[in-house]
Amino acid sequence: METTFIKHPYIIPAEGRNTMTPSILMVVGFIGFPFELPRENPEHVQEDGNREAAAIIDMKFKKKKALLEFRCMVEDAVLGNYLLGKPPRSHSPKEAALARSQLKKITLWGVPLLPSKAHEGTDIVLLKFLKAKDYKVHDAFEMLRKTLKWRRDYLADLIQEDGLDPDVGKLVYSNCKDREGRPLYYNVCGAFKNRELPKKLVDLEDLCDQFIRLEVKFMEKGIKELNFKPGGANSIVQIIDLKNSKPPDIKKFRVVSKKTVMMLQDNYPELMHRNIIINVPFWYYAFHTVASKFLSPRCKRKFVFARPAKVTKTLLKFISPENLPVEYGGLYRENDEFFPEDRTSELIVRKNTAGSVRIPVAETGVTMMWDLTVLGWDVSYKEEFIPDDEGSYRVLLQSEKEKKGGEGESMRNSFYISEPGKIVITIDNVTLKNKRVYYRFKTKPTVPMYTVSKE
Repeated sequence: METTFIKHPYIIPAEGRNTMTPSILMVVGFIGFPFELPRENPEHVQEDGNREAAAIIDMKFKKKKALLEFRCMVEDAVLGNYLLGKPPRSHSPKEAALARSQLKKITLWGVPLLPSKAHEGTDIVLLKFLKAKDYKVHDAFEMLRKTLKWRRDYLADLIQEDGLDPDVGKLVYSNCKDREGRPLYYNVCGAFKNRELPKKLVDLEDLCDQFIRLEVKFMEKGIKELNFKPGGANSIVQIIDLKNSKPPDIKKFRVVSKKTVMMLQDNYPELMHRNIIINVPFWYYAFHTVASKFLSPRCKRKFVFARPAKVTKTLLKFISPENLPVEYGGLYRENDEFFPEDRTSELIVRKNTAGSVRIPVAETGVTMMWDLTVLGWDVSYKEEFIPDDEGSYRVLLQSEKEKKGGEGESMRNSFYISEPGKIVITIDNVTLKNKRVYYRFKTKPTVPMYTVSKE
């Protein structure tokens, strides 16, 4: 690997420029920062006719160079005590030294910002600002400064639930993670179907502050669950449910939405990995077209839309069944005996055929529990216990029942095992489409109930 050294104007002054402070020149790894270049030379690759590969190599080089420059600017601003603005001239040397010492400890989202501290999360945080500004270093630096000032003035690190309208808090809840470990946040707009709630909120003078403060609170809560390490989950997935929402209700909060979106875009760059909007009515597409004018092209690409018939299928692309709530066709229930660690199995039932899930049980004196859901349903199913002993009777646990497509919640049952056998769940698919079945099961010890009779 070829190694070169890149000189940066913030570290090694050009001829005619003022000399940098000694503290900057002492930063290890910043003077003549070693930078590894790919073996392939872009010009050489282009000569071979592979222009696409050359563009990729060139882009990687530019991104690495931008990160290096950004690190230098942040280091200089921290050690020079001007990251949050120039210090007042009225400060005594002692006060200036104290401010400089405190600024060296500055963190963002729990990650130290001073690059020379070599924290493994610093580059990850800085890259989020670079990505948000298309790797324009000066724009990213100004964005970082504004974010830090906003957090200082808004007291974002100290925000608490106290002072929030409890009714507003009902509109957003969080649980579980996506397939890559990112926190999931559900924004249930259908709560506005209660007409008293929006009326109460609209009458408040601080309506915008209530919602912005709510979003900040949940973002800060989500950030605590993030992992700012190489390969870690360092962004959030938000699911917005528009079920039962009506145009008049949403229009009342258009101004609030604009301010909230701008706040999140400016102060939490690249922390929202994806926005999945489900149960989307037709009128919302026009609303989103207007609202998206305030979004950057990069943010626009993070939106995913799902009509009511495609909600479960869309969510399962990003969320495993054991982490998807039952109301959206998954298997997750709050305060459940099953845990997200209890992985699901999958079965494909072909069109116009019947398939079966067989759960063998060799241990007696336990209760077998199972969860099952069918993507799109429109099937019939039945459950029975078949003993291993041919002389024993079969037990019908659930007679054949038809489940329509709109009945999205999973099916759960349990049975006390008194003799070895198997639970058999039969799914009859009479449609012209293959059906995907997700299921899981577990046993739990059971103490038999005895009845004491008096003679």
